[in-house]
Amino acid sequence: MVKVRMATPVLQQNDEVARENRELFRKKGLFVLNLMSSPGSGKTSILERTIEKLSNRLKLGVIEGDIYTTKDAERIEKFGIPVVQINTAGACHLDARMLQPALDDLDLNGLDFLIVENVGNLVCPAEFDLGEDARAAVLSVAEGNDKPAKYPLVFRESQVVLINKIDLLPYTDCDIDQLEKDLKLINHELKLFRVSARLGQGFEPWVQWLEEQVNLKKKLSASQ
Repeated sequence: MVKVRMATPVLQQNDEVARENRELFRKKGLFVLNLMSSPGSGKTSILERTIEKLSNRLKLGVIEGDIYTTKDAERIEKFGIPVVQINTAGACHLDARMLQPALDDLDLNGLDFLIVENVGNLVCPAEFDLGEDARAAVLSVAEGNDKPAKYPLVFRESQVVLINKIDLLPYTDCDIDQLEKDLKLINHELKLFRVSARLGQGFEPWVQWLEEQVNLKKKLSASQ
């Protein structure tokens, strides 16, 4: 007789580790953001602008996820904040288990806010809980209006969408008002921010929202 062993589903295993991560972040009073997008949307440039705005207000750390190279981590390192690179060597996303060794390399007690820049992909990253407090997706106007309908999960699972490269609107066919309507149809609770990472436009409402979330996490952790 053949013995059959049921393997624990990958997502179930991931969720168990994500719960461990979430409990660690709760104990530390650390707000964690999972930043997702397709390649070329300007995600790293948005991260750079965000660090510029917040580095004098909050103690920041970054985990960079890429398939190969340390190029993005090197860009972030220039800001003088702790950064750890995770190379997935082929995997199209970060998962909760990958995050744990990177967390060991950071002094979490010295941080208020940890940003995880996920691998550039609009599909896989949305399926894997990292234990984060919030998810933000970046979508550039150069990608067109069809992305919410084609990749709804990432927008359904996010709390925020940053619509980037608004300085390029005159040179694209993107209808940004329709784009925002489509996003709200998928997730009516989404917070939408129009930004240009290249010009630094529109960032104050975004960083103000982040500061509010960081402070709220600290208050909740202190009360528990």
